[in-house]
Amino acid sequence: HAFSNSPVCSAARSTLISGCYGPRAATHYHRKLKQVPMPEGLHMFPFYLRQVGYYATNNAKEDYNIIKPEGVWDESSRKASWRNRQDGQPFFHVFNIGTTHESRMHFTEAEMTAGARTNPDSCFVLPNHPQTELFKYSNARYRDKIVEMDGQVGEVVDELKKDGLLENTFIFYYGDHGGVLPGSKGYLNEVGVHVPLVVYIPPKFKHLVDFKAGGQVEGFVSFVDFGVTVLNLAGIQIPDGMDGKPFLGNGITAKEVQSRDETYSYADRFDEKYDMVRALRKGKYKYIRNYQPFNFNGLMNNYRYKQLGYQQWWEMYRRNELNSVQSAFFEAKMPEELYNLEVDPYETNNLAGQAKYAGVLKKMRKKLNDKAEELPDLSFYPEHYLVKNAFDNPVAFGQKHKSDIKKYLAITNLMLDKFENVKAKIESSLKSNDPWQRYWGLVVCSTFGKKANEFIPLIEHIAENDSEQINRVRAAEFFGLTGLRSPVETMTKALYQTEDGGEALLILNSIVLMKDGANKYAFKIQPEKIQQSVLENEQVPRRLDYLVQN
Repeated sequence: HAFSNSPVCSAARSTLISGCYGPRAATHYHRKLKQVPMPEGLHMFPFYLRQVGYYATNNAKEDYNIIKPEGVWDESSRKASWRNRQDGQPFFHVFNIGTTHESRMHFTEAEMTAGARTNPDSCFVLPNHPQTELFKYSNARYRDKIVEMDGQVGEVVDELKKDGLLENTFIFYYGDHGGVLPGSKGYLNEVGVHVPLVVYIPPKFKHLVDFKAGGQVEGFVSFVDFGVTVLNLAGIQIPDGMDGKPFLGNGITAKEVQSRDETYSYADRFDEKYDMVRALRKGKYKYIRNYQPFNFNGLMNNYRYKQLGYQQWWEMYRRNELNSVQSAFFEAKMPEELYNLEVDPYETNNLAGQAKYAGVLKKMRKKLNDKAEELPDLSFYPEHYLVKNAFDNPVAFGQKHKSDIKKYLAITNLMLDKFENVKAKIESSLKSNDPWQRYWGLVVCSTFGKKANEFIPLIEHIAENDSEQINRVRAAEFFGLTGLRSPVETMTKALYQTEDGGEALLILNSIVLMKDGANKYAFKIQPEKIQQSVLENEQVPRRLDYLVQN
């Protein structure tokens, strides 16, 4: 039960190196628009190792969404090695292996014809995937890559043996997020965040670990816990401000670790694709909160769709060749999802609407709401607003605006109630002087769909007059999702008028949703009409390429 807190590399690695939850520190957006500083008074954890004499090296991927201060590594490069340290100096070394990276699944049809070492017919294909030869081959190829990677790990272990270091070196072997087959990396289901973790305990330091070699630990650990665990093993006091708890070292008992049964995870923007999803697992139950449930999971993300599997899955959906479980990836989600992973490990049977699980749902919802308020979760502001107003000190911004974030959270939770019970509060949010209360009020209306038709005059006013371009787009999105009118003119105009690349990305996300969603609106985007400052955002061209070519 080891988990990445984020299902994508840069956000996951930022959690690892900082020991802090991404939504609190604004490190959770993948492919950063702007790097953020470490929280005040904190350093990346290898800094503390170096302070007590460790030689700290990284070979070689960093991919942090955080400004790297001086003093983190003695060396971080493809040449970095523990062998460059002084004689007898203790060391901490990170060795990155890219053999099972998602890019290794960007194979061609010719490569598929050449076959895999693993027999494709022996491979289990997830129930939400098409049961096709392509998906069988994808699974076989991925298993081949895992075997290859295991051999490469063995080579590293052999080097430690040669140097006489294995008897006193801890080794952590893990993935930086879940798997990379379609619907895993980038998503908060178990195949996106559940990671393998093997820890080698050196004979000379068995006294620091209250577990027996060869055993399996059932307690939950996640990436916020990794850095503080390394510090604890090294006998270093854990600095205030890190969110994790050590799971090895002095003062840590097997009984206490085995009792841990909770993990928290988050997903926001991945490259050019936006969504806002949070998840909390406690024991066998997994709770997922979709704050913008109309954003279907399979919404175009150029890098994901380099895999032939994604392309086939989407084409089969468009040809109506999938069953309901397989089709769900391309359809609007429920605001809440609840799964019993003991009987439903691939999260295909949502229990959130079943009366017998109402008590569990309520408890899980409260836990996640408490987490959002406690951090607080900065994503209740749009990313482009945070870049301008919070990224110089995200943690301080969050603390200063905790009460506002609590209000936005309360508005988003209106979508979980019956419309008649909450329509007065929705109306209040749409009339608010706070643009982000209006923003979330519009998202709630889009979630309720035509039930919110009584607010059409208010939403029309926002679409035509709001001070925030993104709110005009959210209003048009309501009309587009409900089919009441075309959103094309309002969204296109907003795209041409904005001078903010981050805001443009969010606008483009809605445009792609309108294009590929149920109502299939036709857009004719003219890139020459887009502001130059927007085109300089490196993610914007990905969306434009897709829209112009399609």
